Amino acid sequence: MSKILFRYLLLNFFKTILKVILIFYCFGIILNLFEEIEFFKNSNTSILMPITLTALYVPNMIIKLFPFIIFISSMWFLFNLRNTKDLLTLKIFGYSNFRIFFILAFSSFIFGWVTLFAINPITSLMTKYYEKTKSHHSRDVDHLVTINKNGLWIKENLNSGYRVISADETKNTTLKNVTIFNLDKNYNLYEKIYSVSADIRTNNWVLNEAIIYKIVDGLTNYNTIENYQLFSKYDYEKITSLFKNFDTMSFLDLIINYKDLQSRGYSKASLDQNLNIMLSMPFFLFIMTALASILTMSTLKKSNNISFIITGIIACVAIFYFKDLSIALGQTNRISLSLAAWIPVAVIGLVSSIGILQINEK
Repeated sequence: MSKILFRYLLLNFFKTILKVILIFYCFGIILNLFEEIEFFKNSNTSILMPITLTALYVPNMIIKLFPFIIFISSMWFLFNLRNTKDLLTLKIFGYSNFRIFFILAFSSFIFGWVTLFAINPITSLMTKYYEKTKSHHSRDVDHLVTINKNGLWIKENLNSGYRVISADETKNTTLKNVTIFNLDKNYNLYEKIYSVSADIRTNNWVLNEAIIYKIVDGLTNYNTIENYQLFSKYDYEKITSLFKNFDTMSFLDLIINYKDLQSRGYSKASLDQNLNIMLSMPFFLFIMTALASILTMSTLKKSNNISFIITGIIACVAIFYFKDLSIALGQTNRISLSLAAWIPVAVIGLVSSIGILQINEK
């Protein structure tokens, strides 16, 4: 009988999670589809393109909302369990409030790790394809910045033509082994600049030991300038801000390629923050299930659905803003970015632990 009840709890709990995910997915499709249609309205693409991109984008958004999805699913499941008197039946067969909570919360915890190792790599690939496809259809591609295994690459649109910049390595506010190609509007090379390093703290770059090659009528002349100033539309802040979107990078990518990503110019603080946010997710799912259990299992009496919906919405909004506040404190250097990812988990976990002890006595 114990195994049957255990399977009953798990099966129905995951059915409820699936229902909530499908509801969120449908809402996400509806909301994002209008944005994609607006983006492609002046292009010759068919309606399938915005539908496909929306379908690829929404799963990553759902993963970000998993703590709230788990919270709503747990409340829904436990609310139905209590109102159908199944909770009372479980208690008769020896299932205490704490045992029921622990089964559901531990299942959420395991579900979080499965998401990180199995689902997140798939959604990150979907998001990568989404971003790549949209960039190909973007009307504003005059200025491009990318980081790959060959280093940093920048393309700028100038009044006189184009500029292509490459650097082997980005270290803090300095680029190493910089090569700059200046081309006219017909893409003919007329100037090439090589520098050992470049200080990019401001838009006025300072190139150290710059060697400038000028090509005039097929002849090449060069001269060396110790500190050569070059104006660019990009500075350090603007370049790094373009690589703060880690949606295209999976949990496994962050772990396996952590040092390589740093050498390619990604901020260590941003990498640590996103790695810790992902690591904290299973624990966040655990405590969100605990919070739902506290709100739902405090009594065996039936109650109004509306009051529970309002309570759930208020709790979700409060936690969402608390989580945002913690991240904001990290980004303003009040606390470390890594710590900012764990503070909501620690605080809500502490509150939930007190509540769990209380409901176990009932």
